[in-house]
Amino acid sequence: MRIVPLLTAALLTLTAVPAAAQAAPHHGHDSIRYASVKGCPDKDGALRPCGQWRLVMHDGGRRTLPDAQVVALDAKGRSSLTSPAPIAVSGDGQRVAYFTRAGRLAVRTLGGGVRLLPKDALPRVAQYEVTLRLSDDGARLAVAIQSDKPAQTRIFDTTTGALRGTVPADETVVGLSGDGDEVLSTIESDDSVIDLVSRDDTGEQLARATPPQVVAANGPQALAADAHTVAVVVRGSRTELLTYDLATDEVTSRKKIKLPAGELSMIDWTGDTQVTLHLVSGSSRMTIVQIDTGTGAVRIRDRYTLLKDTFVFAACGG
Repeated sequence: MRIVPLLTAALLTLTAVPAAAQAAPHHGHDSIRYASVKGCPDKDGALRPCGQWRLVMHDGGRRTLPDAQVVALDAKGRSSLTSPAPIAVSGDGQRVAYFTRAGRLAVRTLGGGVRLLPKDALPRVAQYEVTLRLSDDGARLAVAIQSDKPAQTRIFDTTTGALRGTVPADETVVGLSGDGDEVLSTIESDDSVIDLVSRDDTGEQLARATPPQVVAANGPQALAADAHTVAVVVRGSRTELLTYDLATDEVTSRKKIKLPAGELSMIDWTGDTQVTLHLVSGSSRMTIVQIDTGTGAVRIRDRYTLLKDTFVFAACGG
């Protein structure tokens, strides 16, 4: 299983399907836990994405995205047959970004409408070369392109659909900051040293530093709302949460933490002194924990098991 990213638009309704077992929401309202698409066997028995994208909710219900592309198209608009189209869920579980079946980038708000990005928002590339990332509040969408031809990462305002700025093609975007106003990226220098770079959402560089190996080698990293504090989890003889300051090039804290089993899938700042981790175990079991960066205290926020027929999924961040 793999883990995975105004013209007038019709306000398509998310189609409801029967609810699964109830689960307590971590927000004060209904929200998306994760998006999933099922796998169907082809004539050779290999699985490929099929059906519609399903949004699994915190209250146990499910909805579908009938207008979303499921099988990725190549740069000429032909089906890739086996690759899933990209999708992303905001950290608050209220917005989802995807390609429509007409090939347009779209951001849908639960209980609201869909914002189509301009037709020329992206160069003509294969959809399977695109990674989508939404900020925690869904207000910003970062669109990265991994193709043979270097391409800038584009940052969009999801309310207006306008392009806010770009990140240079030689940088790899790691994620958006806690408040969504900045991005964190990595860049490899000529001597194969990895630098961390923070930029505002217009693309202006705010800070750049060569972090110690313990920070650079233990991604993914997360950028706080202050645009210079980076959090990273280090696992070894002991598990620690480190914070690193891009502005001063210093490790500012090391907290010993105890985590449930699972591989780190995502790390996000979800408060001034709170980091949230998504841990995946056995390819289908997700555990989400919140860590107090001041004390190192760990609290389990949520646990769930993916739908059994899941071929690929995208969890909410944050």
